Amino acid sequence: MIKVQNFTRPTTRALFISLALSAAACGGYSEEEMQAQLDKYAALNNEHEKTKAELDEVKAHVGKLEAELEEMGFKLHAEGMEKGKLLDALAEYKQRAAALERIKARFESLRKKLEELTKLGLKIDIRKNRMVISLPGDVLFASGKDTLEANGLDILGKVAKVIREDNDLAKRTYQVAGHTDNEPIASIATKKQFKDNWGLSLMRAREVLMFLVGDPNDEKKPGGGLLVSNWAASGYGDTDPVAENDTPEGREKNRRVELIMMPNVEEMLDLKSLAAEPEADAPKKGADTNKQKEVKGEKTPAEEKK
Repeated sequence: MIKVQNFTRPTTRALFISLALSAAACGGYSEEEMQAQLDKYAALNNEHEKTKAELDEVKAHVGKLEAELEEMGFKLHAEGMEKGKLLDALAEYKQRAAALERIKARFESLRKKLEELTKLGLKIDIRKNRMVISLPGDVLFASGKDTLEANGLDILGKVAKVIREDNDLAKRTYQVAGHTDNEPIASIATKKQFKDNWGLSLMRAREVLMFLVGDPNDEKKPGGGLLVSNWAASGYGDTDPVAENDTPEGREKNRRVELIMMPNVEEMLDLKSLAAEPEADAPKKGADTNKQKEVKGEKTPAEEKK
């Protein structure tokens, strides 16, 4: 009797039974030979099922590994992006540091060139990201006046000479800024002429400007010979103090005219680190410190900006 093995798949079982019956009907094999063949097919089938189970297990393991690798790959990609951002930020920082070093070297060079002016008692520092030459107002003008005193003309002549004879300084752009203390104008005549401290500060700045850009060869009223297109004037009144106005010494410091070297685009970076001393934390009077009066060049009339 031929013993048919318990095949797991119905189609395989039917196939083997069909083969066995066909072989028996044809008389090609003895019962022992047929049984041996069936046992062989059964072994192969068992091996196939075992292999398939192992393959399914391997596929499942591979799928798990693929998921882990995908997750790991995503994390590595994200980490790479973060590293890229850090590298970009580092490169930008290095560029800014290099630019700041160039600016620092340039301003230190300019500062040294202006050292001669400090011997005249002028103060040179960096204020609000700008290099400023501060001229004491009481030396330049008499109280309530916008006409330069003889001593003021002498100092401004020396300032103009230093700037004019240095190519780097001469080609820079400057603003002449007039400032007053917070004492209201008391004189009726002065008030009629200037109206207020803004008017006085503006006209003093304009007077300094007109001298600096004036013709040095003018016999009657020689000027500084500086390039007109590089200079402008503005009046701040008492809105930009550098000291308290509640003492005579503080008010004297606030009465001043500044020659401000305007920065170029690269120099818009923070230059506070270049200042020899920390910038004074002086109080600001009034909410709007942008109210200024400007006049540019010798052909433009002075106008009040409301």
